[in-house]
This record gives sequence, structure tokens and C-alpha cells, in this order.
Amino acid sequence: MQEARFTLTEGGLSHEAALALMERIDTHMSVYALAVTINETDEKEALWETVAWFDSAAEAQTAGDVLDLMQARIGEVEQRDWVRESLEGLPPVNAGRFFLHGSHDRHLRKIGGISLEIDAGTAFGTGHHGTTKGCLLALHDILKRRRPARIFDLGTGTGVLALAAAAALRRTVLASDIDREAVRVTDLNAKHNHLRPLLKSFHAAGLHAPAIHEGAPYELIFANILAKPLERLATGIAALLAPNGLVILSGLTRDQERWITACYRTRGLVLVKALRLDNWVVLVMCRNVMHRRARTSYRVTTSAARGSGYAESI
Repeated sequence: MQEARFTLTEGGLSHEAALALMERIDTHMSVYALAVTINETDEKEALWETVAWFDSAAEAQTAGDVLDLMQARIGEVEQRDWVRESLEGLPPVNAGRFFLHGSHDRHLRKIGGISLEIDAGTAFGTGHHGTTKGCLLALHDILKRRRPARIFDLGTGTGVLALAAAAALRRTVLASDIDREAVRVTDLNAKHNHLRPLLKSFHAAGLHAPAIHEGAPYELIFANILAKPLERLATGIAALLAPNGLVILSGLTRDQERWITACYRTRGLVLVKALRLDNWVVLVMCRNVMHRRARTSYRVTTSAARGSGYAESI
């Protein structure tokens, strides 16, 4: 049985205030939230709430205290498979050449392109979230121009990004996650998609595992995590990149884009491309200053008619 989780909720906020609080929770050195989001609670009054998840009630209470949230509520999360319940029945996802679907939509698999079967489960990443979909679109674009040989997926979740790269390139991909359950789910998805021989997945906190350094330098790194760990790991990620290597950074909201871009620029990387899907941002950065003149910014929008995200140069 999974351990209990607790939420810290501050409501009655404007949209701007909810976003600001989300960033404070995400970046505060004394707050250790598992995840944080905002929800609209009253459309007519334009009221929002910020919700953060914690491992314990004590951690939630500490966060409320250090952030001086006098009206915040702490509640225990009911032990149900919320991820599966919330994502079951969602339609397949088109992201460039990649087509992601659940087992219930197996009959919709495309003849062309790359189809991956990823069911909703106990790890993050089915392709429906803006960050995962944006990373797949960034990978699709990269593969038009190059075929990376050494690839590392940091914080792999369900393994969707690692599996997409392995399927497209037919090359071995290294994948790590701080959550052992995510590694288990990644291995299961690799087996279901007949990609197990091409995936080397393991449990690791940060970048300290010997296997990560043994596989370096990397021509492509995925880091779809959160802004605070992206900042903390910036020096290590930059050091793992090969000359001309690319890193796809995500788990970012629009208001965090400049912060993380500047953080990696100080480590010698240049921005090649930014993709924006709703409030989420994907940054493609390169360890080669020759790409500075080729920098392009993209806005990714969704269209019911197209049925997928697409990029527009701006």
C-alpha cells in the first residue's frame, strides 16, 4: 500500500497570486513539495487556489509556516489510484511523428510514425501533459536534423521520452528516476512496447550514480522535472553534455522560463528553441555557441481540428 500523502491548499487567490505562490513553493529552499499546481475555483469571481502535495502532514505544516500562509488548509489525500482514474479514457496523443495511446485505444495505432502504448499508472508521463508532449515535439524536431547516439533521460517517470528516443533511433537509452516505482513502470512499458533491450533504467537520486557518468558525454539529455531541481542540477547536466550536445529542459511554467534559461546560459549553454504549450514551457539548449545565430522561439498551440500540438515560429 502506498503511504499517505498530504495537501497544503491556499484558496481565494487571484490568478497572478496563485501563480506567484506556486513559484514560491517550488523555489523555497525549506519547502519540499512533491508537486504543486493551481486550480480555478470560481470562474465568475476569477478565484484560484494553489495546492501542494507533501509526504507528511508535518512537512505540509512546515511549508505553511515558512511561507506565512495563515489561511492554508492541510488535508490527507485519499488512498486511491488518482492518476489512473483521472487519465483513463483520455484520447490518444499526437506529437509530431509520435503517437501515444492507452491499451484501450490499441486499435487506433497508426501504420506510419512511432506508436507507443503508455497506460495511466503510478508514475508521471502519458503524453497528455503539456511538458511531456512539448518534449516529444522537441525530439521530433531534433530528429529532422541529427541522430544522437548517447542519450540520457533524467527523471524518466513512465519512460515515455526514453522510449520515444529508443524507438526512433533504435539505440540504447539511459533512464534514471529518484522514484523506484517510476523505474518499475518504465521497465514494464519498455517490455510492453518491445523496447526492453534498448533501455537501461535504474534508480538514482540526482546525478550521482556511476552509470550516469560512465555513459557520458551525452549528445541528448531529457530533463523533464521541475524548476528547482533543474536549477540545482544545472552544473552537473551541463558537464554531462558532449560538445554540440542538446538538453531538453521542461517541467517549467512560463514565469520560470527566463530564470532557468539564464541559469543554463551561465553554464555555457545557448538557447536553441523554446516551445510553449498553454502555461508550460520546453527549452532546447545547446553546448555550442555556434547555435546562437540559429536560435528560434516557438509557440505551441493546440487545435481540435489538428488533434495535436504544433509549433509556429514567432
